[in-house]
Amino acid sequence: MIKVQGNYVFTKPVKEVWESLQSAEVLSNCIPGCENFSQNGESSYDVEIRVKIAAVTGKYTGTVTITDASYPDTYTMTVKGRGSGGSIVASGVLTFSQDEIGTKVAVEGGVQASGMIARVGQRILGGAAKLLMNQFFQCLKEKLDG
Repeated sequence: MIKVQGNYVFTKPVKEVWESLQSAEVLSNCIPGCENFSQNGESSYDVEIRVKIAAVTGKYTGTVTITDASYPDTYTMTVKGRGSGGSIVASGVLTFSQDEIGTKVAVEGGVQASGMIARVGQRILGGAAKLLMNQFFQCLKEKLDG
């Protein structure tokens, strides 16, 4: 498993950041390469994503699921996808904290791959996962902080 982590700061209160990260509209607009996004349960979504990064390039279909929610502190987001190059399972625990600036979201997780994607090596896959995560949170920051 390739580990990924990141810290993101927003000027909005925890409640607003939490709700944005639970919003189908925000998720569909901020997941990089998202072409289709539809709710299939209370905290579960079907997704089609087109990724254009080195050996990970391709179209993936899968699910985004939010579990273990403990408002306003933490939840787990899991993304599972399958495409012509193999499959990916990425899971991250998001931890929310309030400070004088606003809300800090810490992400700790990992990515597992199979098929051709797994054969490209940890360095490329880890870099791709971090790039996509940063693009997602940058989009969220633009939506929230303007």
